[in-house]
Amino acid sequence: MIKKRTLLSWSSGKDSAWTLYQLQQDPGIELAGLVTTINQTHQRVAMHAVRVALLEQQAQAAQLPLHIINIPHPCSNVMYQQAMDDFFQRIQGQGVTHMAFGDLYLDDVRQYRVDNLKHTGLEPLFPLWLKPTKALAQEMLAAGLKTRITCVDPKQLAASFAGREFDQTFLDELPEGVDPCGENGEFHSFAYAGPMFKHPIAIMLGETVEREGFVFTDLKPGSTPT
Repeated sequence: MIKKRTLLSWSSGKDSAWTLYQLQQDPGIELAGLVTTINQTHQRVAMHAVRVALLEQQAQAAQLPLHIINIPHPCSNVMYQQAMDDFFQRIQGQGVTHMAFGDLYLDDVRQYRVDNLKHTGLEPLFPLWLKPTKALAQEMLAAGLKTRITCVDPKQLAASFAGREFDQTFLDELPEGVDPCGENGEFHSFAYAGPMFKHPIAIMLGETVEREGFVFTDLKPGSTPT
């Protein structure tokens, strides 16, 4: 069998982590690494606001190479596309044939991924596409995926959800209309333990701040979550 040598677009959150787990169980996949865009100014994962140090610990726990793409802040679509094109140029000759994404439902986002890969020679994979998010969230919890909420859009979800554990209580308390997996951008997360990692990542909660219309809870390398 010729395996699909695959890079995974990695946000540091639960959907990426669960996608990784699905790929790890697929005998037709050979994982080639994790790919993450970093806010160059703040040195954090774009949107999720996770520190690079924690991102690196995730890659170590997954036993995979980490490919960081630095993007400016603010970043125009042209700048973003140039950064991605530069990355795809760098990995030419490494035998990568596919790139996987953890998208669930948003057709416009999926089409954007597909269009961006057309000139690269890489084929997109969407292992979680159209999975019902209520059942998916329960599946994640049952398998032992552990996650902290790092970012909340207060226009869609109360700021008090920032920093919380993604657990059954969290899901039970989500308001009507909020997607259990945050697929509409209601919240973003950081996965620190689960079957996709060889060992858990030690974290501790930092301060919660509001910035540019979003509420962020900082996570720091450290002891077990509180």
